[in-house]
Amino acid sequence: MSVVEDGPTTVPDTAVAPSPAPGASGAASRSSWWQDTRWAWRVLGVLAIMGLSVWLRSHAITAKFWIDEGLSVGIAHHDFWSIPGVLKKDGSPPLYYMLLHSWMGVIGGDGESRTHALSLLCATLTIPSGWWFGRRLFGEKSAWATAALCATLPFLTYYAQETRMYALVAVLGLCASGSFAMAYAVGDRRWIPVFSVFMALTVYAHNWGLFLALGSGAAFLVLWRQTDREQRRAFFRDGVLGFGLLVLLYLPWIPTVLFQAKHTGAPWAEAPDFNGLLNGLQNLVGGLTTALMLLIVGIAGLATLSGGREGRERSRTVVALGVSVGVAVALAWLASQASPAWATRYFSVFIGPALLMAGAGLVRFGKPGLIALGITLVLWFNPHERQIRGKSDAYRVAGTLKSQGLIQKGDLVVAVHPEYGPAMRYYLGGGYRWADALGPVTDNRVFDWRDALDRFKAAGPKRTLAKLEPSVRSGQHLILIMPIIRTASWGAPWTSEIRHRAPQWERALNTDKNFIRIGPVPSFRRRALPRGVRAIVYLKK
Repeated sequence: MSVVEDGPTTVPDTAVAPSPAPGASGAASRSSWWQDTRWAWRVLGVLAIMGLSVWLRSHAITAKFWIDEGLSVGIAHHDFWSIPGVLKKDGSPPLYYMLLHSWMGVIGGDGESRTHALSLLCATLTIPSGWWFGRRLFGEKSAWATAALCATLPFLTYYAQETRMYALVAVLGLCASGSFAMAYAVGDRRWIPVFSVFMALTVYAHNWGLFLALGSGAAFLVLWRQTDREQRRAFFRDGVLGFGLLVLLYLPWIPTVLFQAKHTGAPWAEAPDFNGLLNGLQNLVGGLTTALMLLIVGIAGLATLSGGREGRERSRTVVALGVSVGVAVALAWLASQASPAWATRYFSVFIGPALLMAGAGLVRFGKPGLIALGITLVLWFNPHERQIRGKSDAYRVAGTLKSQGLIQKGDLVVAVHPEYGPAMRYYLGGGYRWADALGPVTDNRVFDWRDALDRFKAAGPKRTLAKLEPSVRSGQHLILIMPIIRTASWGAPWTSEIRHRAPQWERALNTDKNFIRIGPVPSFRRRALPRGVRAIVYLKK
């Protein structure tokens, strides 16, 4: 019973609490069970999507290396701490090659499936990363849509099975853009150093990461302009902190990248026209139809993000991601007009923020958006195995040469397409002497791109052959590795020079009285020409 005093009413310890309404205890129990288990279901759901994606993206994991993959493995075979110095010859940043070097040490080899597995791992990590950032930035439904898009995107399916840095760049670009939005659109200051680190890793993985960093800078300025006046000073200080740390982290590499820009470049690339920009964007998502569907439905869905504090944060997030990607792509296109360095695979830098926006836009547009999402996932669910396996026949050429006894230890191998040397070195193995159209090669695991076009033009076939011929003894072979011209475009300055010089090399050796032509390997006859190379074998008299 209650005892009334001068103070507040007190209730004795023996008081009995009211009985719950019938059924309330069961409902509360079920709600508690769901609260306790929903994260377990989320984890299981993400793991299921990851498993399905691994199955989709491992059909061609044993695919043979093409020209760039030979370079990757060759560079990664150098001493770990010497890789940054080696890359002065190549023009790339060091993160991927140093990671690949460590990966090959851990898994115990440099075989195709073993090195492809690193890319598969990176592509798979885009799924939980996309889910997490999608949920934090746009909500639960967007998280699942983004995870599904990351799991099936054809671009990632292709590069998950290639020994190159593009899958790594995709996951790093996603995390860099997501953390940028968390720090400056949502306003969670804890994410400022996270953004700096992820963006620095992106730039250390691929030079186009610089465009994404600059695009993020432009997005920051737009967000600053949208910020309330009384908060702009603090917001600007946060920007100085984040971007200042990014510059500090990248500072050690700046002298090397300036040297690379001056001496290596990309003479193999052509300046893109506006159609090249559109083709690159649509190829990223598997074709024009899919691109238009995602663009129209996604933008329509994103336009509905407004109202309330949550709507304001999500609108700022769309600005953060959209401006950063748009400016980055524009800068890449403009830079390639002045100094061509354009390739669709470089768009891996922009995949992450694009998928975050696509996932959010599709689910925000209601049933039409969900239908568009379903159609996209069905169209994307394709392993593209034949396309991935058909990148090069270098392994077949090397195998035929060895199986038919057309190459012996000590023979001279001359790569007319110089950067194909490392791939042929991988498949032929050691014990041979190496040269290319520029002359003798001392490091046959990497191609020296420093002023390569000028050196190539100065090194005529007869002049270079005159230097190489004395090193071939009587009875030894000279193996000429020739590019297959008709299966690729050769319009860039570098490739057009190779197209011009390749037949000159063959004529020079055919007319040299000191060599006997044994024949081409392989002999295609009426078969369709593959992509890659063929060999022409000569015997020194």
